[in-house]
Amino acid sequence: MPGIDECLLEAMTVNGARGAAVIEWTSGLALGMVGEVRDEDPEATAAETAELARMAAEQRAFAALGPGSGKSGADPDEADGEPAVEDVIVTTRTRYHLLRFVDTAFDSGVFFYLWLDRREGNLALARIRLRDMCGRLALI
Repeated sequence: MPGIDECLLEAMTVNGARGAAVIEWTSGLALGMVGEVRDEDPEATAAETAELARMAAEQRAFAALGPGSGKSGADPDEADGEPAVEDVIVTTRTRYHLLRFVDTAFDSGVFFYLWLDRREGNLALARIRLRDMCGRLALI
């Protein structure tokens, strides 16, 4: 299983990739980062992106309804500690920003952040590649 550095380098092979990071969303700490960084401040980029991931993961409005649960806002993933949100996509005029939550063996929330040039990137393909990378990512 590839580690953080290998996955980050693989992410940079996605068409249009401008940068990638693995971030711990409760603290905002970047566990690894490659490529371009907005405003040349990787710590601020990690912390601000973690805020977005934390907001999405913790909102009951985004909780998935379990089949046959009949309960509005029921979160089937709550019992095993996984966020109901799989990924977050933010588009701007020039970039696609993809945040994908990663399952971890330890008690922490980690997500993979990939940003792409909108003219060169393919959002659907990037999302599939990111899902596959996160499934193989080994966090110890």
